[in-house]
Amino acid sequence: MFFHFILLVVSLMGSLRSFHVSGCNENCADKPAFTPTRLVVKHGDPTSAICSVCQHACLVNGTTTDLEKAVGDTLRNGTTILWTVDRLTEWHTSPICYYSNAAYQCCSSLNVTVYQPPDSVSFSFVNHTGPMLEGHQYTLQCTVQDVAPVENLVVTFYRGQTALGQLQSNNTEKEPVTEIFSLNITPSKEDDGVQFWCEAKLELGPDGPQRPPVVTSENITATVHYKPQLKSSSSDLITVTEGNSLQLNCSAVGNPRPSYTWTSPIRSYSNGSVLTIDSVTSADKGQYTCSVSNHVGTATVKFDVDVKESYIGLIVGVIAAVALLVVICVVIGYLLFYKPNRMGQYNLNDDFCSQTNHSAVPSVE
Repeated sequence: MFFHFILLVVSLMGSLRSFHVSGCNENCADKPAFTPTRLVVKHGDPTSAICSVCQHACLVNGTTTDLEKAVGDTLRNGTTILWTVDRLTEWHTSPICYYSNAAYQCCSSLNVTVYQPPDSVSFSFVNHTGPMLEGHQYTLQCTVQDVAPVENLVVTFYRGQTALGQLQSNNTEKEPVTEIFSLNITPSKEDDGVQFWCEAKLELGPDGPQRPPVVTSENITATVHYKPQLKSSSSDLITVTEGNSLQLNCSAVGNPRPSYTWTSPIRSYSNGSVLTIDSVTSADKGQYTCSVSNHVGTATVKFDVDVKESYIGLIVGVIAAVALLVVICVVIGYLLFYKPNRMGQYNLNDDFCSQTNHSAVPSVE
C-alpha cells in the first residue's frame, strides 16, 4: 500500500512539472538563455550546456527555477544551471530551462541535434548489369545505410569528378534510417570508361563539425555501347592518274569495335578501314561504298573516284622513236656521204710514184 502511494506521488509531481513546462511562455522578455544556443552532438559523445535562468524576474518572491531534461545531470550555481551528459544516446532530447511564479511561467528549450554518419554508402544501376546503350535512359541509385538525422543528408551523384546532381530527403525521422536516392541519366559515347559514384554528406550547419561527415561509395566503371561514328566523311570527287596508287580511308570509332565492308561495281575488296590499290587502271573508276557496323548500328560513306589517262608512256615512246630516228639518220648519213668522200682522197698510183722518185739510182759519169 505504501509503495503504491509513493508511485502516485511521483506521478503527480511529474504531471505538475509537465503542466508547468507545457504552459510556459517562450516569448517573455526575461526568458532563460542557453549557452551555447544549439548543440550538435555525435551519438554516444559527451555534451554540456549552461542555462542562465533569469536576471531580474528571479528576484520576485515565490519564484522557482529548474531545468527539465530526459537524460544527464544538472548542477545549480545561483541563477545558472549546468547540464551535462557523459554519453548522449537519446535521439529525442531537448532540455527545458524555466522559472515560474504566481504570475506566469517563462522558459527556453535547447535545440539538440544528435547525428550519426552513414554506416555505409553503396552505388548501383537500377535493374541493369553489363554494358549500357547510348541514348537509352538508366537510373543511378545511391543507398545510404543508418544515417541520422536524414533530413540533413545531402547526396551527390558524380560522373568522374563532375557532379551530376544533388538530392535531399524530406524524411524528418531523428533516429537512424536507411534511405535510397535515385537519379536518371542518358549516357553517350563520352561516358564509355567513365567512373560513376555517389557521396553522402551530413550538412549540420555552423554548429556542427568543422568538416561535415562524408562517406563515399565504391566506383563503377561504365561500359557504353554506341554505333560507329566516322572520323571523316568524303563528298568530293577523288581524281587519280592511271598507274598511281589509290588509298581510301573510312576509319570509325564504335563500341563494340566495328567491322568494315567495301563494295564497288567491279570488284570486291578485303575488309579493313583503309582500301589501297597499288596501281590504278581505268577499270577502277566509279563509286566505292564503305559500310562500318556493329550490333548497335551502321554508318556508311561513299567515295567517287575518277581515273585520268596517263600520257607518260606515250611521251616516252615518242622520245624513244625520235631518238631512234636520229640514230638511223646519222648512220645513213655516215654511210652515204662521209665514208665515200673520205675514201675518194686516197690513190695507190700516187703512192707508188712517190716511192719510185725517192729511190732512183744516181748516174755514173
